[in-house]
Parts: sequence; structure tokens; C-alpha cells
Amino acid sequence: MIALTYQYKLRPNKQQEAEINQILDVCRSVYNYALRERKDWLSSKKSPINSCSIISEYIIPADTPYPSYNNQAKSLTIAKKTNPKLKSVSAKSRHENAQVLQQTLKTLDKAFSEMKSLGKGFPRFKKKLRSFVFPAMLKNCLGSTKVKLPQLGWIKIRQSRPYPEGMTAKQARIVKKASGYYLMITFTSSESVPDNPVGKVSLGLDAGIESFVATSTGQLIKSPKFLLSKLRELKLLQRRLKKKTIRSNNWFKFQNKIAKLHEKIANTRRDWHFKLAHKLCNLADNIFVENINFNSWSRGIVRKQSLDSGIGQFINEILPFVCWKRGKYYAKVDKNHTSQECPRCGHRQKKKLSQRSHNCNSCGYQINRDIAAAKVIRNRGLIAVGHTVNQNACGDGLAGVQLSLFDLLPS
Repeated sequence: MIALTYQYKLRPNKQQEAEINQILDVCRSVYNYALRERKDWLSSKKSPINSCSIISEYIIPADTPYPSYNNQAKSLTIAKKTNPKLKSVSAKSRHENAQVLQQTLKTLDKAFSEMKSLGKGFPRFKKKLRSFVFPAMLKNCLGSTKVKLPQLGWIKIRQSRPYPEGMTAKQARIVKKASGYYLMITFTSSESVPDNPVGKVSLGLDAGIESFVATSTGQLIKSPKFLLSKLRELKLLQRRLKKKTIRSNNWFKFQNKIAKLHEKIANTRRDWHFKLAHKLCNLADNIFVENINFNSWSRGIVRKQSLDSGIGQFINEILPFVCWKRGKYYAKVDKNHTSQECPRCGHRQKKKLSQRSHNCNSCGYQINRDIAAAKVIRNRGLIAVGHTVNQNACGDGLAGVQLSLFDLLPS
């Protein structure tokens, strides 16, 4: 099954805009109430049987079941009969809009599942909710420059791209941003697409510190300073915001200006990532990268550079999508010792982070450190897909390294 998500900018009238804000507010209330219910149930089980807490006590009967998604969904159905705020969301179309609130409970349930599996902390209460989902679309809901949604009816959109042919609109998500409202429609198709085959020309990419990425062909691609270039303007707006009365009209205006500036920086970064991904796909049929946990980069000594460049978003999200769209083969290889290994002879020697050049003690091969790591990644990728590293693999007329297939695949 193929799933594609298209984004369009909404042009709602005043009534539709008020209804969107009302749905967001109700979904936020349902999310916070359900989260409070789960936290209270867990806190009630922490109290010892033979004693009570001096500070506070959660009085919940011992036979009360855990407020799971199914139990909370049943309670939501009962509460809608008496709560006018919940009724307002499902007044015009009961079935579809009941699912909007259920999707909010599913989001909370997913957050608790990730808390247990990934060892994260408790989900936080929402001051604002910026999106909600219509999991089921109406029949014949797609029109020219407009879309029909449950409760909202026909709503105008800026159709910047045509709808995909041969695909069905599965669900829609409305997102509220600083620049306005956006509609994200997910289209699905029952056709199966085979995996992209391995091609002839290969390219290795190394995520660097001084440069954004280094290629095995010898290119050092530097990232524009997306945030740093707008830092002066951002500081000026924040300084002026500090002088405004909190929650006044001018205070909200400057809050919106700051949010629009952050959104512009993110859009500029994402646009540059897509253009770079297409240029890299023009160079090769196979693209190999390291299997790196970029979350650790955002907490390390290079956190400012990595967050400003968005290297994790590029390697893990945008580049794989563009490779799939262009029919290029994309794979990750083992990241261990790529910067310590010689791409010519395979000899490993330790280097300090400040040492930015590769000078092999065994064969005397000299090259930029990041480019040498990209060549090693390329060699490992070729061996992992079953290709031999030929004499031109390193671009220097010599053979590549001799490694086992099981040493190259990420654990």
C-alpha cells in the first residue's frame, strides 16, 4: 500500500475559523482530562496499604479499572450526552466528529506506550493544541480549490498542487500555524511498489561538523546558517516583546511575529534540504549513510550546529523519501570507526576531534577527514549489498577495504 500526504493552505471564512478553534479547544480539554485521569489512577496505586500519605491522598476505589483507551472512549460517549461542550463538536455529524475526539485519546494512548517502551517521562498537559484529525473522509469530498470536511462543510484551499490520480483520500489533518491554517490530506493506494533496486554508481555521505555532509566524490557541502542569520532579528523582536504587558494585544502581536519568523526559518531549512537531496540523487544510483543517533548530537558539543542545520531531519526523513521517489537505493551502514579507518588500506588509527585531516601511518594516504569517512561508508555500503569494492572505489586507483558483511550492517 502506498500512502502520500499533501499539504494545502486553508482559506476558511470567519464561521469556519471559529469552529476550527472550538474543535481545537475541546480536543485540548479532552486530552488534559484523560491525562489527569491516568496520572491520578497511577498515583493512587503508589500509596501503601497500611498507611496514608501525609501530604495528599488519591481516593480511588481499589476495583477501579485502569483508564485505558477503550475505557476512556466509553466514558467519552457517556459524557457527550450531558456535556454541551462535547456536544458542540459532534452536533452536525455525529459519527465523523466523534472520531475526532477518539483520535485525541489515541494520541494520548500512543504517548503512554512510548513512555513505557522508550523510557520517556509522563506526557505533559497541553496549553494549546495545534492540530486534530478527521480519520474518515466524506464521499466526493475533493473539489476544485475546495474540500468538504465533516462539520466544517466545503472549505476553500489554495490548491498549490493537483490531487494524485488513482489514489483515495483516506484522512485529513488540520494544523494551526503562525501563518494560518493548513490541511494535510493522506492519499492511499492499494498498489504495491517494489523496493528500489541496487544501481551501478554509489555515493557515500558522512555527516560532518565543519561541513553539513561530505561526499565520497570529494565534495564538502556546507549548510547555510538558517537560525544564526536571523538571530539578530529574533533578538530584537524578543527584546521588544519583553517590554509589552503580558497577554495584551501588542503582546500577542509580537508573539505571532516571533512564531512567523521561526516558521520561516524552518521552511527555508526544509526547502534547502529537499533541493540538496535531489542534487545528490542526480549523482548516484545508490546512497549510503551512517546509522547515527542524532538525538545525542543535539545534546553534545555540536548541539547548536546540528540543530541549526537539521542534519537529523535530512538524513532520516527527507533523503530517504527523495530516494524512494526518484527510484534510488538508500541504505544505512555501521557507524563505528568510519572516521578512524583508512579508505585505501583499511588501517585504523585514533584521531582527535580537532584533527581534520586523514594521514594514514600505514600507507601514507592523505585526504580530508570527512571525505575519507565518506569513502569508507561507500565501501561498506557496496560490500553490504553484495558488490565488490573495485579498484576505482576510492577514486585513487587502489583497492578498498576488506570487511565482513556482518560488520557493516547496523546492530
